[in-house]
Amino acid sequence: MMKLWGGRFRKDTNKMVEDFTASIYFDCRLAEEDITGSIAHAQMLAKTGIITREESAEIIRGLQEIRREIREGVFEYRVELEDIHMHIEKRLIEKIGATGGKLHTARSRNDQVALDMHMYVKKEIIETVDLIARLQGALIALAEKNLEVIIPGYTHLQRAQPVLISHHLMAYFCMLERDAQRFRENYKRADIMPLGAGALAGTSFPIDREYVAELLGFENIYDNSMDAVSDRDYLLEFLSNASLLMMHLSRFCEDLILWSSSEFQFIEMDDAFCTGSSIMPQKKNPDVAELVRGKTGRVYGSLLALLTIMKSLPLTYNKDMQEDKEGLFDTVDTIQCCLEVMAPMVESIQVNGEKTRKAVEEDYSAATDLADYLVKKGMPFREAHEVIGKLVAYCLEQGKLLKEVSQKELKSFSEFFDEGALLWLNPEKGVDSRNIRGGTSSEQVRRFLQKAKSQQRENTGLLTK
Repeated sequence: MMKLWGGRFRKDTNKMVEDFTASIYFDCRLAEEDITGSIAHAQMLAKTGIITREESAEIIRGLQEIRREIREGVFEYRVELEDIHMHIEKRLIEKIGATGGKLHTARSRNDQVALDMHMYVKKEIIETVDLIARLQGALIALAEKNLEVIIPGYTHLQRAQPVLISHHLMAYFCMLERDAQRFRENYKRADIMPLGAGALAGTSFPIDREYVAELLGFENIYDNSMDAVSDRDYLLEFLSNASLLMMHLSRFCEDLILWSSSEFQFIEMDDAFCTGSSIMPQKKNPDVAELVRGKTGRVYGSLLALLTIMKSLPLTYNKDMQEDKEGLFDTVDTIQCCLEVMAPMVESIQVNGEKTRKAVEEDYSAATDLADYLVKKGMPFREAHEVIGKLVAYCLEQGKLLKEVSQKELKSFSEFFDEGALLWLNPEKGVDSRNIRGGTSSEQVRRFLQKAKSQQRENTGLLTK
C-alpha cells in the first residue's frame, strides 16, 4: 500500500518496521479527539478561504460518517496505516475522493497528535476529579456514621494517642483534596492549543488559530511552535499527580488492610469487596485494597518511563515521543478503576466500636494527657514527661494499665496529681481536649466535615463549571 507520506521513497516499508513503528494498537482510543479536532480544522480552513465552504462541508460530512463507523465498531484498522490520524485521513479520501486530501492543509501529524493528546488529557482530568469527589463523599459518609468512635492513633506503628476514627478518615480526605487541586491545576497546562504549529515552524497559510481554539474550547494557545509540538510537560504533570494520588490510595489501603486483620479487628470489610482462599476455608482476604496498593507501582513506572524518554530529546518532535501514550493510557485506566472500586468499598465498611474502645483503654496512650495535666498544674513539661515515663514503667512492672492506677499511686509519683487527674484516663476526655483547629475533638471534626462537604461538591461535576 502506498503511504500517504511515501512520495520520496523507492521501497516499501519492511513489514517488521510497520509492526514495530505502528501505534494504532493503542492510539485508536484518540479517534473521537482526532475527528473533533479535524472538524474544527476544516471549519477554520473554510473560514480563512484556504478551502471552499463546499469542500469543508463535504469533509465534515465524511468525518461524521467515519465517527459513526468507529462508534458502531465497523471501522477497519490496518497496521500499515500506522496511527489513528492516517486511518481517518485514508478513510476520508476513500469516502469523498481527492477533497479529503485537502484536510491536512496547514497542519502536520506533529501538531495534530499534540492536539489530540491535549483534548484527551483535559477530558480525563475532569473524569478523574469527579471520581476523586466520589471517594471523598464515601469518606465523609463513613466518618459521619462513626463520628464518635475512638481508635488508637499511631506513630512508628506503635499506639501513640487516641483519636476519632472520623478524624483519621478525614486525613485521607485532605490528601485527596490536594490531589484534586493538583489535577485542576494540571488542567490549565493541558488547556493550551498546539494546532497551527505545523511540524515545528508554523505554517505559511493564513490560518486562524484563535478561531480553532474557540471551537474546541481551549483557553490558551501555544506561543511558540517548537514548544507546541515538543511539550509533554502536561503529560508528566498528569503522571506525577497520578503517582501522588496512588500513593495516598495505597497508604489508605494499608490502613484498611491492617484494621481488618485479626490482630486489629477495627473494621469489617464487606464480603463483596473481599475474596477467599483456594485452600483455607476460613480466609477472607482484602484483595481489592491489596491490589490498589500493588497497582501504585505501575503508575510510578509510567512516570519514570516518560521522564526518561524526554530527558535528552533535542527539539522538536522525535519518534521516541510515541512512547508517551501507552503509559498515560494505562495510568488513566488504573487510577480511574481504583477510584471507582474504592468509593463503594469504603461506603460498605463496618467499624467495630467495641474493639476500638478496648484498644484505646488497654494501652498507655493517655500518657501525654497526664503529662499535659501536670504542666497545666505548673510543672515544666520535661519534668512532667519524666514523671509520666516513670509511671508507665511502674505500670509495666506491675502488669497494670493506666486506667487501673489509683489516686494513691498517682500521688506517689507527684503531689501535683489530685482527684481530677483520673478523669484524664478517659479517652473521650483526651480527645475532646484537643479542641484547636485541625485537632481531633468532636467539635473540630464536625466543623471540618462541613468544610469537607463544600470541597467535595466543588470537585463534583467539574465539566459543567
